[in-house]
Amino acid sequence: MTPDPESTADLHQRLASLRARLEAVSRRWTVGSYEDLIELFVVLLPRTLDSERATVFVVEPGTERIWSKIGTGLRERQIEAPREESIVGRAVSSGRWIIENRPSPAQGFHRTVDASTGFITRNLVCVPIRSPAGHGVSGAVEVLNRRGGKPFTEGDAALLQRAADYLAIAIEGVLVNQEIRAIGLDLDREVERLKTAYLGDVPLVAESPAMRAALGMVRTLAATPVNVLIQGENGTGKEVMARLLRDLSDRRERPFIAVNCASIPETLMESEFLGFERGAFTGAVASRGGRFEEAAGGTLFLDEVADLPLSIQPKFLRAIQEGEGTRLGSGQVRRYDFRVVSASNRDLRAAVARGAFREDLFYRLFAVEVRVPPLRERPEDIPALAHAFLQDTCRRFGKEILGFAPEVLTLFERHPWPGNVRQLKREVERLVALTPHGQTITLDRCSDEVLRGPGGQQPGDASDMNLPRRLAALETDLVRRALAATKGQRSRAAALLGVTRQGLHKKLRRMGLPAAGATPEGSRY
Repeated sequence: MTPDPESTADLHQRLASLRARLEAVSRRWTVGSYEDLIELFVVLLPRTLDSERATVFVVEPGTERIWSKIGTGLRERQIEAPREESIVGRAVSSGRWIIENRPSPAQGFHRTVDASTGFITRNLVCVPIRSPAGHGVSGAVEVLNRRGGKPFTEGDAALLQRAADYLAIAIEGVLVNQEIRAIGLDLDREVERLKTAYLGDVPLVAESPAMRAALGMVRTLAATPVNVLIQGENGTGKEVMARLLRDLSDRRERPFIAVNCASIPETLMESEFLGFERGAFTGAVASRGGRFEEAAGGTLFLDEVADLPLSIQPKFLRAIQEGEGTRLGSGQVRRYDFRVVSASNRDLRAAVARGAFREDLFYRLFAVEVRVPPLRERPEDIPALAHAFLQDTCRRFGKEILGFAPEVLTLFERHPWPGNVRQLKREVERLVALTPHGQTITLDRCSDEVLRGPGGQQPGDASDMNLPRRLAALETDLVRRALAATKGQRSRAAALLGVTRQGLHKKLRRMGLPAAGATPEGSRY
């Protein structure tokens, strides 16, 4: 499945709803319910055919082995019927019924079973259980010993086959129930993966056109093995974008090796990436593969790649261009296979022009660039990000906070956030810590840094001449007043504002205001 970050919340809700429906079906018709139905057939069939015993066999999915499911006198044991040496196996393989009124007294699978159970088989009829979904033969029904020494007839076999066709529905129900449970587990994992991918340390919220464009590029690039440079300021979520690129690609199950190039001393850079053999240098007490080897078949993420020293760049070029390299202290050439995704907050073209970065490596590392916009360019995303951080922080802190006062979200939308998403996350964590349990986050608890902004101005100062911020603040104020005047009735509020109901709903979502049924004063947010 390829998730669409633009509609993650809707997808998450749909997956959760589908899983709830699957659970309801599973609870209503459990495997035990189907087995009770099969057991009823086992009780009724001998009476219908005036016989002593009946056994239902099923084909084990994936192995093609044939096992007794439920049978008269077999409650505490299972019998495996061989395909080639048993009447059950022949019925399953041929898809036809078999009547045996004079089974061999000395040999055959029935005699082996008789010896282990103490039962004596005098005659039998066996019919295949054919899947109603067209999946072939899923088992067989065997009825043994017609009473009074009578033989089984074609009419008996036809009647038993009709019963088996109905029994097939129950058998299929067991298999479908098991698949439902498997799908439920898959959905659980998918929901958790979506939460991890989009509501992790840096949520990938995409209400703004700039972020939608960036995520659109990631979706497009994921299908090809092209090397990618993710450009953006500190704190914008470049590594999260890199992980998303991996998660949407065919390398999603392979390693994701993240390395911060700025954190490795130049003297250790070669051994870190290429690895080393025992004794290659003082302290090398054991051999170790480098990052290139660790990323085999997967993705190598080079964060702060602009800090890669010139001294190591030629070996990087060989590793990426030729797909090979050697560990320190070894002459053995090792082959590499990985995709390179890099990230930088600096202008690498300028570094190339200054001679601080090799031009040939630049073109090998970065075939395509993806720019992650800073938070100040995507104010539409701020309310959703703030709420996501609030939910995550409350969970981690074991605290219940009712939400943000509207003026707090207005302030958040106007703030330029020089530290980007990372700074917003820290601010929300601070506010959760300072807000008493069960209360709403209010403006007076915001940090001075956010209240005054980088230039030290208070919100609403006449010195704030930034037109987009002032217009956004005015729009939020007008929407809030319209909702208050109409007591939360969206249709009337939309008419007052001169917009459509759908347009108002989008504005409410973007602003983090109540969507329906409450005035702003009564909202949790």
